[in-house]
Amino acid sequence: MTKPIETYWALRLEELKLALEKNNFEVFMADSVADSKKVFEEQILPSLEGVKTVSFGGSATLMDTGIVEAVREDDSLDVIDTYNKSLPNEEKYELRRQSLLADLYLTGTNAVTECGKLVNLDMVGNRVAAMNFGPKHVVLFISRNKLVETVDDAMFRVKDYAAPVNTMRLDMKTPCKKTGHCMDCSSPQRICNIWTITEKSFPAKRIKVVLINEDAGF
Repeated sequence: MTKPIETYWALRLEELKLALEKNNFEVFMADSVADSKKVFEEQILPSLEGVKTVSFGGSATLMDTGIVEAVREDDSLDVIDTYNKSLPNEEKYELRRQSLLADLYLTGTNAVTECGKLVNLDMVGNRVAAMNFGPKHVVLFISRNKLVETVDDAMFRVKDYAAPVNTMRLDMKTPCKKTGHCMDCSSPQRICNIWTITEKSFPAKRIKVVLINEDAGF
């Protein structure tokens, strides 16, 4: 066998696909981060009716795919760009409110359990809000390194790995940036404020998931 690691993960992701589908998510498979962009552009986007506005939440995995750049350059889509760094914070906050009524919302997840539950932790809450209610369609890009066994494992992964790494990426003034561990801080720049656990997609297939057989994001 020439690619045992990819084969191992293909088997694990196929099991995860079945679990997610049992929970009413629509699931697509991608062999790599680059392939996930093709899956989105060739399989998912053409199947969505009436998509005129699109927005996206903070997700390093999504950014790795190159889809955000492609969406920004698509003249047929009105992009609610909540991550335009040239805008003042007040305008970015208002755009995040507007994104809750976008036709299509793109993001990732902090963790996914083997039984097909999505576990997320937000600073502001716009990402988890849009994921669970508002936009007509949601597409999540989930790389294999986000898979954990249980909800408890997911919460540990988020607080003691994903959150500290993200504070380092964003250069936030939090204790975990220095220690690499959650300190349950009260920093004004604390990014761990709002938990959500999404057990099922409602309505069915509103949330579409692209499982990626490659590590990406945090």
